[in-house]
Amino acid sequence: MKKFLICCLFAFGFAAQAAKKPNIVFIFADDWGWGDLGCHGHPYLKTPNIDRLATEGTDFHRFTVASGVCSPSRTAVMTGQFPARYNIDGHFAWVPSNAKRNMPDWLDPQAPLLSRFLQKAGYATAHYGKWHLANDMIPDAPFLSEYGYDDYGAYNCSGPQMFVHDDVKSAIPFIEKSHAQGKPFFINLWIHEPHTPFHVDPKLQKLFPKLSEEHSIYAATLYHADQRIGQLLDALDRLKLAHDTLVIFSSDNGPARASSPTKLALSYDSATGPGYGIAAAKGITGGRRAYKGALLEGGIGVPFIVRWPGKVPAGKVDKTAILSAVDLLPTFCELAEVKLPQSYQPDGISQVKALMGKGSALREKPLFWKIGAPWPARPTKPDHWVSFAVAKDQWKLVTNAKGTHMELFDLVADPYEKTDLKEKNPEVVKKLSQLLEEWKATLPAKPTGKVFSNLRRK
Repeated sequence: MKKFLICCLFAFGFAAQAAKKPNIVFIFADDWGWGDLGCHGHPYLKTPNIDRLATEGTDFHRFTVASGVCSPSRTAVMTGQFPARYNIDGHFAWVPSNAKRNMPDWLDPQAPLLSRFLQKAGYATAHYGKWHLANDMIPDAPFLSEYGYDDYGAYNCSGPQMFVHDDVKSAIPFIEKSHAQGKPFFINLWIHEPHTPFHVDPKLQKLFPKLSEEHSIYAATLYHADQRIGQLLDALDRLKLAHDTLVIFSSDNGPARASSPTKLALSYDSATGPGYGIAAAKGITGGRRAYKGALLEGGIGVPFIVRWPGKVPAGKVDKTAILSAVDLLPTFCELAEVKLPQSYQPDGISQVKALMGKGSALREKPLFWKIGAPWPARPTKPDHWVSFAVAKDQWKLVTNAKGTHMELFDLVADPYEKTDLKEKNPEVVKKLSQLLEEWKATLPAKPTGKVFSNLRRK
């Protein structure tokens, strides 16, 4: 009997210790523009559940992702490092395209991974929704189980493709199971919306009868995603887990837009099936410059709404703290009491203080970006010429591929990048240019590791 009581006390102590670690749900939308929220003043979109997160948490206006496109942006979340360190500068496509762009065919499963760090720390880990750190056209890419996940359902990956709207439907049972086992959980909930094709529910489209067909498709698509997020929040409430769970809503890059007038038509995606094409992409950036694919703020400045009742200030709008996607890994790991290996070199920093309302307006550790972009800029996309960017303190320098043209912005005074200040601040330009060149010198010439498909042999 005495031994039994001692065992119970140890078990209780272990459960209490585990309870101190927050559950983490990271909702990562796909092409969701900064302005595509009711709480950000959109004129017709309905996003009541995401708006609820903002009301019950903090809405950070100065969050950027690590790329203007999908795969490199997601690489940064998973590794806490700039995607250029893995030669991932664009989206994963079929093998010939990856090879042509000097890219691997998937993210190396042996890279330092957020999911694996948390899994080793006792978290139940899961991924539901889009993956795109490989591609469904690469059948020998590693399964997600090799990336530190206990459970997953995904598309844009090898193996079976999960139905695009089954993300939250899959996440709720995992939450229930983890809670019953007394384990903290980490879930990457990477939703499809509002990426093309638009898999719209006609019943939801009827809720927007005054809009044109393209706009009603867009509105219904985002409303559907918001409904599913509401189901997730309701499940946390039902299980009395809301106060124990950090929930974050963000997006992998800015909104996609057709570069010229486009007729509405159906399109087909091999991973998610048929839906409406780019003509229905009506996302807005809230005044930020450029769109998806660009390294200006419209392409990388995205929503970032954080809720953790009792920890993260409620009803607050933070327009000063500068946060990045590479900060998520060190931030989540600090909250989870994970001691990162000494060999791991994060490009991000822990932003726990910022989440708690004690962030700084200046960012001392620099941020870097790299992407393929044409020069001179195309007339249809005049702001999509930036190939490299660096940000430090309040400054951001952007350049074309050869460094023959650059612009300098004060992101604190001018977050919309309207005024080029390079002529007035030559010393700042010199300093940031040097930082950028030093960073470029650290990047690998080509991908390394077991990151190539057998299809390359053909």
